[in-house]
Amino acid sequence: MSKNLILRTDSYKASQWKQYPDGASGLFSYFESRGGIYPETIFFGLQYYLKEYLSKRVLTQDVEEAKKFFKLHGVDFNYEGWMYIAKELDGRLPVKIRAVPEGTKIPVSNILMSIESTDPKVFWIVNWLETLLVKVWYPTTVATQSHFLRKLIYKSLVETSDNPDAEIDFKLHSFGYRGCS
Repeated sequence: MSKNLILRTDSYKASQWKQYPDGASGLFSYFESRGGIYPETIFFGLQYYLKEYLSKRVLTQDVEEAKKFFKLHGVDFNYEGWMYIAKELDGRLPVKIRAVPEGTKIPVSNILMSIESTDPKVFWIVNWLETLLVKVWYPTTVATQSHFLRKLIYKSLVETSDNPDAEIDFKLHSFGYRGCS
């Protein structure tokens, strides 16, 4: 699989930049847990995506590869915008990402992470990166479920064990990574 960051998005995102209103110059998006079976969320996994993908520079050959790829999909690709990033911004993504510290327990319906554009010429980059950034939801879900399962196991250990504190670390073995879809 290609290491090209530009290709790590939904195909429809390639032409989404044309749908913004004239004069738009900035974009802000956020990521939150809207609820579920647990009252809190354990935020986890962003650092991997930042280091593995978003810290790499976009190269002109990445833009050329993406141009060919999206042409086959029949969608308009913002070749000039991506070349601007590759050449004028030296391949650096013009975004600011803010997040709660990894491992933080946050009540549902609160922002876990936000992303905003920092260059009005390519403000659309925010929603382009959304596809990759929402992949943080998987490790966050595994961390959240593991946290609450551990609490449930500990409660049972308190009722049934002579030394629950000595046993808890060996009672939950999460295979969340290998079960990754």
